[in-house]
Amino acid sequence: MKEIEFSSFLTKVPKSEIHLHIEAVLSLSSIKKLYEKRYGKNMSKEDEVALFSYNNLNGFINAFLVVQDLFSSVADFKYVFDDLGKYLAKNNIVYCEAFFAPSAFLKKGFDYSEMISLFSKKIAQIKEKYNITVKLLLDVSRTFGCENAMKNYELLKQHPCNDIIGIGLGGAEQKGPAKEFGPVFTKAHKDGFHAVAHAGEDVGPESIWDTIKVLHAERIGHGITSIQDEKLIAYLAESQLPLEVCITSNVFTKRFVKKVSEHPIRALYDKNVFITVNTDDPVFFKTTLIEEYWKCYSELHFTLDEIKQLIANGFNATFLSDSQKKSYIKQMNAAWKEFMPKE
Repeated sequence: MKEIEFSSFLTKVPKSEIHLHIEAVLSLSSIKKLYEKRYGKNMSKEDEVALFSYNNLNGFINAFLVVQDLFSSVADFKYVFDDLGKYLAKNNIVYCEAFFAPSAFLKKGFDYSEMISLFSKKIAQIKEKYNITVKLLLDVSRTFGCENAMKNYELLKQHPCNDIIGIGLGGAEQKGPAKEFGPVFTKAHKDGFHAVAHAGEDVGPESIWDTIKVLHAERIGHGITSIQDEKLIAYLAESQLPLEVCITSNVFTKRFVKKVSEHPIRALYDKNVFITVNTDDPVFFKTTLIEEYWKCYSELHFTLDEIKQLIANGFNATFLSDSQKKSYIKQMNAAWKEFMPKE
């Protein structure tokens, strides 16, 4: 199947995405508007090139922080959610669990309660306009240390919001080892929040073990260095702890994977590890969820039946109820049957 036919088909199939950072769906047009508002001048071509020039995870994180710094007020988040709605609709993503990292905005003096009030309003608009459900995971952030992460968690607890269902741990993995954030995750679990964590993206399998043993994360963001540890692979296969795999992101940051064909997603899937496919940061890495599935099909030799299973995995790895998962998968199966290209 050629890419145009594959993309047309997959666009008609409902999907989920569970590893997506909301600021990283900002369109270039929105980034330019925020830049002009922030600095009172147009973004030059040189500034644009510099923003998107990085070749490792830390370089990307710095660029991410630069984009966050463009925000002048809470109202600027309207650009984020407007672009998020368009991205989800274009890829026929009917359910999404996305990350929101508040640290940089709190440091700028933004009011947390004002932010989440706007988030809920915009999430409701996405539901009304596109019939897409969005839930958020508050990224407590390892970049600024455990004390800051705990402060972020306390804000989540103090300001309950039905649209925010738990916490995540993102940021610079080498600078913030997962095991240092045990106290935050212990509290989150005790209080009934869901908890996920990035691990095995920029550090070896020991980071994933710490995420499992210390943080008791319910999903692992990336997790690709598990391929280096047969005992870890066996544990993941037996426990069916989901991995949120982001192929292009891993290739772009070039830490352990230099090209798509070398990505361990195929080997991990073949070893019965629970794999889901996601984009991470679509604008920064110039990809979409449909393009990620195309890479699975065209370069990593996943069959169409396996692509279908990956999409089902995406729903089954969510924090939806079992009945909701089954409902979405039923819709997916129906669309697959109806629109599957005839041989």
